[in-house]
Amino acid sequence: MRKVVIIGIFLWASAGIIPAEPLRIVSYNVENLFHPAHDSVAGEPKDDWEWTPEGERRWTYTRYGRKVENIARVLTDIGEWDGVDIAGLQEVENARCLRNLCYTLRRGEYDFVHYESPDTRGIDVALIYKKARIDTIRTENLTPTLSCGEGELVTRDILYVCALADKKDTLHLFVCHLPSQRGGTAESEWKRTAVKEVLQRGIDSVYTLHPDAKIIVMGDFNGAPKEDLRGVRNLMKGLSDQVPGTAGTHKYQGRWSCLDQFYTSPAIDSLCTVRIYNAEWIMETDEKHLGLKPMRTYNGFRYQNGFSDHLPIVLEAQLR
Repeated sequence: MRKVVIIGIFLWASAGIIPAEPLRIVSYNVENLFHPAHDSVAGEPKDDWEWTPEGERRWTYTRYGRKVENIARVLTDIGEWDGVDIAGLQEVENARCLRNLCYTLRRGEYDFVHYESPDTRGIDVALIYKKARIDTIRTENLTPTLSCGEGELVTRDILYVCALADKKDTLHLFVCHLPSQRGGTAESEWKRTAVKEVLQRGIDSVYTLHPDAKIIVMGDFNGAPKEDLRGVRNLMKGLSDQVPGTAGTHKYQGRWSCLDQFYTSPAIDSLCTVRIYNAEWIMETDEKHLGLKPMRTYNGFRYQNGFSDHLPIVLEAQLR
């Protein structure tokens, strides 16, 4: 049997048809990955006092270290022996957090892309990637501006990364964290719409130069999956529609919703599969609403050494 396998591999190699390992991409809202030191951007202090040792969370370096280790454990388990290739992260405070996370994952194997956004709390989006499979070509932060009757509001940037996978496939990656539903879904929808317009312009600009581009949009969209971006398809819509009310990445007042989503372009769409990572060890009992829910770092203000209030989503692309 062993000879047959070896001969088969040799024949595949001779024909040049050995498929590459699937590219494993994760999108994960890690919920308040703050560094304990007070931080500022361009000389302006961030509103991050809650997440310092003196703040009301008593966010010590020990608790921070455990949080980094917990996120690394999740990403490691998703990636199994090979690890994840790309992870788009939301709610990361700064580059120090990302350096610590990359070091904890596998020292020297990962790097990251991050820009400081104007968000007042200081939570940003970022992308980490395995250097053995991914080479970044170009990066950019797209800054939405939300205009209202009281002036302009700031929100998280959209991160754009053009990257080369396995030295041959060019990918166009967008990492997003849209404004929350604070104040009500309908009342806050205009904010998410405004950010999506900026995202749409970014997608359109890629298509202008590369009509057959492999585009992957990922992130926390703070709303149900929709088909509302031109030129890309929401992979999570079909997934969440399969089991209405139960398939989701975030649970609020007993109801699951799929806030975390992937969109893909036609050039890569048929090569992708998606799933929600819901291992029981990152969940806890939902005593109020029954069933399980994601295990958070804090339950209210009670520290419980959890992970996040979101579940990660995983996309695997079998690139040709």
